Amino acid sequence: MSQFNIEISRTSNPDILKFNADSFITQSSSHEFKNIDDAKSSPLAQELFYLPFVKTVYISQNFIAIEKFDIVAWEDVQEEVANSISEYLNSGKPAVVEAPIAKKSPTTVYAESTPNPSVMKFVANKTLVSKAYEYKDSYEAVQSPLATALFNFPFVKEVFFNTNHVSVMKFDVVDWAEITMEIREFIRKFLEDGKTINKEDLNNNGSGDSFSAVNNAKKNRSEIENKINDILVEYVEPAVAKDGGQIVLDSFNKETKTVKVMLKGACSGCPSSTVTLKNGIETILKQMLPEQIESVEAING
Repeated sequence: MSQFNIEISRTSNPDILKFNADSFITQSSSHEFKNIDDAKSSPLAQELFYLPFVKTVYISQNFIAIEKFDIVAWEDVQEEVANSISEYLNSGKPAVVEAPIAKKSPTTVYAESTPNPSVMKFVANKTLVSKAYEYKDSYEAVQSPLATALFNFPFVKEVFFNTNHVSVMKFDVVDWAEITMEIREFIRKFLEDGKTINKEDLNNNGSGDSFSAVNNAKKNRSEIENKINDILVEYVEPAVAKDGGQIVLDSFNKETKTVKVMLKGACSGCPSSTVTLKNGIETILKQMLPEQIESVEAING
């Protein structure tokens, strides 16, 4: 155990005196206390506040500064205070009970290209959201601190979240080679700091309202629409999500046998989305629902 020797030094403020220690008093941070209630984390500061002339206590790594009221002169009390501090520290009791520093969970994010040249997918090693969220601009992103932060980059056009990845759509003013590392590191740091990704998702926490919304949607759809949706979810959505996008059933016209879907994330505006719709999704639906489906159309691409 360190033995503390205390030296007294003046400051530019005649009411403040420094009591310097020859060993570290605290682990790292500094602490300022205005009164005894404010000093609950510091047994030493609380003890000093029992002296009627002590106004403020400041504890740093290697010194304690005390501001006094004008009721006494430092010359009359400084030795007594120095001895009290030395005696306290040499007793082995902590000057400040410091809260343990929370360990950050290691976070990795890697970038993955998508079929849409304007969209890059940033995949994390943890679950980010319980369902998909799409933001077309900063006004839509008010519920998402991460999306809002990404829109501060002038080249970010749209942001899409799903499970463990963020799909970012850029304007054509820059190439991905210029900005991928910057965005990847920004997202990684944001996640590592434990910041909120989406407030709405935090409130739902993957349950409650989100499940109710799914159940209500099923109740409001026709039998054929529920069959189409189940096929999309089971056979199409995993592949589309892998490419950083999402395809959601919008409606089905029984008269024309036309399925209308909404494209999100990397699928929105993707040059290959038409091929995917016709050669992929349309073919699957026609095979699984023979004579009930004629065509598949996207309402936003």
